[in-house]
Amino acid sequence: MRHLVKLLSLSLLCALLLSACSLEPVKPWERDILAQDKMALDAHPVDSYLDDHIYYSKESSSGGSGVGGGGCGCN
Repeated sequence: MRHLVKLLSLSLLCALLLSACSLEPVKPWERDILAQDKMALDAHPVDSYLDDHIYYSKESSSGGSGVGGGGCGCN
């Protein structure tokens, strides 16, 4: 039981220390790195468009990747 308490307290301490890393704001001189095209969530928009087109062709429905209808034709 004592070992479990030590393990839980160590895990809690590690979680608290690691959560402080995300609270640091981005410095102005670091923003140019984050603004590059390769850092975007959608780095290759043509590939995403083709994937959506293939999905649309297979499922015969629009939407699914955002807000839209299901497959019944009603939006």
